[in-house]
Amino acid sequence: MATLPGAHDDRNNPLTTKDGWREFVDDAPFYPSMLSLRAFKALTEEKRLAYNEPRLDYHSRLVIVDTPTAHDVFTTGQSLVVLNRHRLSGRRGLIVTGKAGTGKTTAIAQLGRNYERLVRERLGRAAARRLPVVYVRLPPRATPKMLFIEFARFLGLRFVREEPQTSITNAVCDLLIKMRVELALIDDVHNLNLATQVGVGASDELMYLSERIPATFVLAGIDVASGSLFSGARGQQPHFRYTVTGTKPCAYVTTAQRQNWRSLIASFEDALRLHRHKPGTLADLNSYLHERTDGVIGRLSQLVRGAALEAIINGSEVINRKTLEIIEFD
Repeated sequence: MATLPGAHDDRNNPLTTKDGWREFVDDAPFYPSMLSLRAFKALTEEKRLAYNEPRLDYHSRLVIVDTPTAHDVFTTGQSLVVLNRHRLSGRRGLIVTGKAGTGKTTAIAQLGRNYERLVRERLGRAAARRLPVVYVRLPPRATPKMLFIEFARFLGLRFVREEPQTSITNAVCDLLIKMRVELALIDDVHNLNLATQVGVGASDELMYLSERIPATFVLAGIDVASGSLFSGARGQQPHFRYTVTGTKPCAYVTTAQRQNWRSLIASFEDALRLHRHKPGTLADLNSYLHERTDGVIGRLSQLVRGAALEAIINGSEVINRKTLEIIEFD
């Protein structure tokens, strides 16, 4: 289990900075200590509040569970990095596309985290002089300059407002090459609006960057495959050079699909730290949970975590259908 990117965004070092990314890669599973039920009941009100605080924090954090999509993205991404290792140009990339909440950010973040850990294991102390993975998120209506500023922010480079884009571009590229970046994760690429001139410019700069930097580029965004990124003459390069992996809500039709959904719920349930919750309760509600969430993993996570927080706050220490019914989510 690890913490998702969003859990770091409210800290001093968000995932889109070098220090924040390293915290994410280094993050070890955190499990709050659990008293026996008898000892828990004997706590005074003041001590119970103090005891509950780490558990509230624990359940409020986004939890990564293993999904077929995350496994597919990691396997494909790792293969592409090896394939690109000695290519001077025409490197292959990966596009992760799908509806909101279907696990795109989770999948690419887990790819980056696992790959960087493999690099550290392979190189030992020498890995400290490298930056194997970078992670950036494109802001809305991204311009070419904004694209490189996001990379600069991750790297810790500082520029004055009047700095020309060429200076920023060259500084970013030089440092990425110097730090031996092997995997560049670019999230929210749907913010590239190719219906505008600045959007087209940002897209062109992104393709230029992927050629100049000897790294494997992984792009993630909402419905990217059906958008304008693949249209027209400009769309030919990503169309032929990028493998597309789609994320989608979990289906619930066949026996195998229902079993996969039940297993996913069980993964969330195993992570719970509640005193009176009976294992298997949520898994037995698999049909209801699929109906509530439409099979969207992000909604399932929000629903289960919200119910866990409610169970701690109201003192019931259990999640059941009644608890789930009062949880609202977008």
